[in-house]
Amino acid sequence: MSFFKVALGVLIVLASSRLVPHPPNFTSLQTLSFYIPALLGMRFLPVTVVCLAITDLAIGFHSLVFFTWGSVIIIGLTSKYLKKNFTYRIVGAFSAAILFYIITNFGVWLSGSYSYTFEGLILCYTLAIPFFYNSFISTLILSLIIEVIYRYFFFSKKISNYKTFDKI
Repeated sequence: MSFFKVALGVLIVLASSRLVPHPPNFTSLQTLSFYIPALLGMRFLPVTVVCLAITDLAIGFHSLVFFTWGSVIIIGLTSKYLKKNFTYRIVGAFSAAILFYIITNFGVWLSGSYSYTFEGLILCYTLAIPFFYNSFISTLILSLIIEVIYRYFFFSKKISNYKTFDKI
């Protein structure tokens, strides 16, 4: 499959999950930020960021773009360490949701939405828990979908390359 076709597919999936009405933070962003570089390679990390930028053009840029895009880049860079097997990838996907929560909410706190005190920081993270819950559930659902698709294509490719029955 060509790089362009995969990049277009990433754009379609990411855009549809961000542009279609959904509960707050119930998107594929964190999960795709992890899985795309983990399964397709680091050369697709810029594709994820560009697709995020394109969808931000439609949604509108905001004061947390640096933190959102930064978390996507950090998640993508760490994905190469957690792609070994199913368990590692699931841990990686949930780590992506946690990293996104920590980084973006730190940006919210820095933006002045809460007082610049330790109590303001704790309040910022506490009030964001319902959004994290949505991220967690969407990460669970999408991770399982990606894993099923990955297993299907990975194992079907292995089976089709197995030439034991050619001599019969």
